[in-house]
Amino acid sequence: MAAREKKNFGLLNENGEEIGNFTGAQPRDAALKAASKGITSIILREKGTKRLHFFKGTRKQVPKPANSPAWLPEKIWKANVEKVGVRHLQYNELARNPKELFKFPVKS
Repeated sequence: MAAREKKNFGLLNENGEEIGNFTGAQPRDAALKAASKGITSIILREKGTKRLHFFKGTRKQVPKPANSPAWLPEKIWKANVEKVGVRHLQYNELARNPKELFKFPVKS
């Protein structure tokens, strides 16, 4: 079975500034990594495209699984994300885009 191609995603704040990088085969993979760090409003820019992916993230502590290795602590962080929407940038450079594009959409 062939490995899935990894994509790079830039984590943005609501001012449109890149504050981190995450990698995953899909945007959800990168969003789960960001949520496991405790970030709740996740805006990911897919590198090489003009797409912005918006997620709501949560994490909670749960007991470790029964088949886990001995070195794992008794409680681990479990991340969960929910996709809120997708937007498209007008320009490749983040600074040239209107600031309203980076505002978190309200989920209906």
